[in-house]
Amino acid sequence: MTKIDTVFSGSIPALYDAVMGPLIFAPYADDLAVRIAALNPARVLETAAGTGIVTRALLRSLAADAAIVATDLNQAMLDHAAAQVSSDRVRWQVADAQALSFPDQCFDAVVCQFGAMFFPDKALAYREARRVLKPGGHFIFNVWDAIELNEFADLVTAALADMFPDDPPRFLARTPHGYHESQTIITQLRGAGFSAVTADTVALRSVASSCREPAIGFCQGTPLRSEIEARGALRLDEATEAAADRIAARFGSGPVDGLMQAHVIAARNGPA
Repeated sequence: MTKIDTVFSGSIPALYDAVMGPLIFAPYADDLAVRIAALNPARVLETAAGTGIVTRALLRSLAADAAIVATDLNQAMLDHAAAQVSSDRVRWQVADAQALSFPDQCFDAVVCQFGAMFFPDKALAYREARRVLKPGGHFIFNVWDAIELNEFADLVTAALADMFPDDPPRFLARTPHGYHESQTIITQLRGAGFSAVTADTVALRSVASSCREPAIGFCQGTPLRSEIEARGALRLDEATEAAADRIAARFGSGPVDGLMQAHVIAARNGPA
């Protein structure tokens, strides 16, 4: 992972929420929210909350008296998230998942959507999640599977490799899809003291009205944008078009429907 892999600023938060949200994040957010709601928690911590896609799903799914503390390392993402939600059940807070500023054993559940891949020290982040969980509390999060099993991300990466053959932008393969070995994750969680660790592979469909939507989302609404612009400040539109053309070559220029796949990891703080 490079420094720019964690840069979510400028127009990225709005595009991330408006385009990437419906395209790939919302379906998995609903899945996580249902799993968390089944535990009937009174107090939930969300790490790497981003633009609040899971937060909104949790508000729809949790009991009416459940409280959520939604955190992220990026103030710009939280600012966008807070503008989308009006609820006194949610408290927004900048926080590093590797150094949480909360007392021990104060949450019933910790949830994280597609954030673990960005943690520089994943084992430390897992120990922190366990520290703030009450005995018997649950940690549930998801990570993307290999990029080859996520068609739009794979096609965008291939298009940019053709466009920049000497120095291809590899953000999608390197970071979002670079931490997908479920057995490795299970071992790390057990090492952090969790029990009853499971991994559930969930395949869904990513649907958009045209080939341009995923191209814009990935190229302009993620840190991939910074990688593209670093190779040519005026080449973002060209890269977006190249990605759209590659997606159209596979799915056509009309509505597109591609495979996406992730692992949902669940762990318990305490004896199995």
